[in-house]
Amino acid sequence: MTFNKMSGRLPATITSVLSMLFVSSAQAEYALNMTKGVTPISREIYGLHMIVFWICVVIGVLVFAAMAWSIFHHRKSRGAEAANFHESTTIEIIWTVAPLIILIAIAIPATGTLLDLEDAETSADINVQVTGIQWKWKYNYLDEGVEFISSLAQSSRDVVKDPTGNENYLLEVDEPIVLPINKKVRFLFGSDDVIHAWWVPELAVKQDAVPGYINDSWAIIEEPGTYRGQCAELCGKDHGFMPIVVEAVTEAEYEKWIVAKKAEAAAVAASASQEWSMQDLLAKGETVYQTNCAACHGPTGAGILGVFPAMTNSAVVTGDVEGHTDVVMNGRSGTQMAAYKTQLSDVDLAAVITFERNSFGNSMGDTVQPSTIKNAR
Repeated sequence: MTFNKMSGRLPATITSVLSMLFVSSAQAEYALNMTKGVTPISREIYGLHMIVFWICVVIGVLVFAAMAWSIFHHRKSRGAEAANFHESTTIEIIWTVAPLIILIAIAIPATGTLLDLEDAETSADINVQVTGIQWKWKYNYLDEGVEFISSLAQSSRDVVKDPTGNENYLLEVDEPIVLPINKKVRFLFGSDDVIHAWWVPELAVKQDAVPGYINDSWAIIEEPGTYRGQCAELCGKDHGFMPIVVEAVTEAEYEKWIVAKKAEAAAVAASASQEWSMQDLLAKGETVYQTNCAACHGPTGAGILGVFPAMTNSAVVTGDVEGHTDVVMNGRSGTQMAAYKTQLSDVDLAAVITFERNSFGNSMGDTVQPSTIKNAR
């Protein structure tokens, strides 16, 4: 290894390698232990974890110290001879009672933590229904009438082939869930298809979302910030593209966000009663397609041979518009084609169907209006 004589520095390639090693070591150090989190229950879980950890450390030190002492003092070179006895009642009592006392000592704080974890229903300020959908999350603020779907951000998907240096690799979404600090939030988890798991380490929330069943959990976020998580259940081919982003804000900022979301919903409802031009439908439809359809059918509509059909010259896309609409809205039984009736608005459905029929080499020349989707529901 030689230094660059002109600059007195290591070559750029070596410098980059060393920086990557330092970053990796820092990440490894962080990964050695649980995060304390930003909620009371997360710190309670962390405290319980550390209690058990140090109990294990003490037991390990005592056991290995006794082994080392015995090996040293009772080695053959010192003329040690093994004692000839079969059992000892005293030792039997000690190694039965001692673990029992340790388990009881652990069980007392563990029971309190478990009871606190299950205290989701008491005095909740906000109730949020979280529904897992392959491969995105649907959030419904039950007390506010605000509902939206959060998907992997396209900017995050674009770096799949080269994650180097991307701090939030596959952890960006197009629309995060926004929650106020210092308020008790109750989460109600369900699923529209397979088992998912909503996991945000800093909130100490990791709960399965099971079809036909409701699980719950809770959190009181005490610090503003952005907290990221992922689906923690292997839920299908795009399992790794199902991130979670929680934006914790002040109560005033949260109220402002709620007002904006309600206004946005009202605007969408109003636009659904309007007649859209082909140009506007195509522009809107491209965005909807890239967010919801490109994962399977490809950004260019090429699909995957033998797995997902292409959009170009598709019998469904180039067939009658009613059949095309039915497939997009209700999916296809026995295939991975999901039903988007409950995932997309009338405008989004109309736009993406119009886009598919007039893009990727298709030129049907027709449009689907939001009012048509409304009638088809």
